[in-house]
Amino acid sequence: MKKVGFVSLGCPKNLVDSEVMMGQLAEAGYEITNNAEEADTVVVNTCGFIESAKQESVDAILEATRWKSGGAASRVIVAGCLVERYRDDLMKELPEVDAFIGTSQVGDILKAADAEFDAKQLTISPIGNKSATYLYDEYTPRMRATDSYTAFIKIAEGCDRPCAFCSIPGMRGSFRSRRFGSIIEEARQLAKDGVKEIVLIAQDSSRYGEDLGEVDALAALIRALGEIDGIEWIRPMYAFPTHISDAFLSAIAETPKAVKYLDMPLQHASRNVLKLMKRGGTRESLERLIGRVRDAVPGIAIRTTFITGFPGETEEDFEELIKFVQNCRFDNVGVFTYSDEEGTAAYDLPNKVDNKVAMQRRNRLMKEQAKISKQLNKAKIGNTYKVLFEGLSQESDLLFQGRLEGQAQEIDGYILINDMPEDLDPQIGAIYNVKITEAHAYDLVGEIISLN
Repeated sequence: MKKVGFVSLGCPKNLVDSEVMMGQLAEAGYEITNNAEEADTVVVNTCGFIESAKQESVDAILEATRWKSGGAASRVIVAGCLVERYRDDLMKELPEVDAFIGTSQVGDILKAADAEFDAKQLTISPIGNKSATYLYDEYTPRMRATDSYTAFIKIAEGCDRPCAFCSIPGMRGSFRSRRFGSIIEEARQLAKDGVKEIVLIAQDSSRYGEDLGEVDALAALIRALGEIDGIEWIRPMYAFPTHISDAFLSAIAETPKAVKYLDMPLQHASRNVLKLMKRGGTRESLERLIGRVRDAVPGIAIRTTFITGFPGETEEDFEELIKFVQNCRFDNVGVFTYSDEEGTAAYDLPNKVDNKVAMQRRNRLMKEQAKISKQLNKAKIGNTYKVLFEGLSQESDLLFQGRLEGQAQEIDGYILINDMPEDLDPQIGAIYNVKITEAHAYDLVGEIISLN
């Protein structure tokens, strides 16, 4: 039985693709190993979004080919977004790679892994002409790589947004939703497997169902998932600001199992930069949106992301972004410097911002947000919250850790737990009442009071 090892890079959407490929291989009789260095076949599932991600993917491919040349592995397969962007170049520069499969060829992993199959037949990609149709469903074999209590469900694939900085449409194809019943059935299966937290993902979750002719389908999906026994938390991710409907907010507010959390990448607040980004809107319109969200779902935690150094961003534009963040007081913020990606509309824009300036702006914005986050966290001291228990802390074996509803795993902070009742035997994946005793910029410290 041949061993297959995976190196999965990039976002959760890519991880789901890896899980589906692992599931297909395992069902076909392959052994999946956690240690890619000891595998007969190595699959590198790549990210091609921005320069740093592309470099990480290339480094991982080169390491896999070294394992092959050293005799540790006999076959190397490269999959994912980097293949969609640079398939011809990769095939030319890396003849030692045995097979390349793109994001819409996940179902071809068995052919790619078969040493008897001519992998050159897998070179045709449908993404270039936007004809990609692949979607996994509730019947697709899948081997989850996440913790036992949490799982991603990809509810849609692809994107039709014209964002000037983004290369995703060229790598993932046009937007296409999964069937409503397929998602519900997958969630039921995951609940039976002990999953407590369902994380709904897509390139643009807020548009779920539009291509199927459905209105407010995401809101209906959240409500339906909330009826499934065993599921405790439902967390939709990646909502686009222009598609935050009243029905969606009502579903979050009225569904007890829907976490009071909104992940909504805004990217900027200056009218000038938003126009250049082809996203539209103004600081004023975004502030009204934030107010509407908070009015509809009291106590909701809002996470967003911004880009500094976008072509044409002036000091005045950046100062407006700083004031916007100070005024809105987001719970969690991620800031990235602009990456100049060929094939995107922004690549041809004039007035490029020096990388050093972009990084200085990023650092200043993150420093400002750290102050806000610490203030918001300090206000939680003395209060008790529901916390999903995750076991030993990543920071120290002397502490345990968990997450509030307002903390997405590996994206936001954690609750560090340093005390609990002596007779309590905490179970991973269970939800406990935790009293906050200490606050930092990103993490909180607390003690377990009781089982929720």
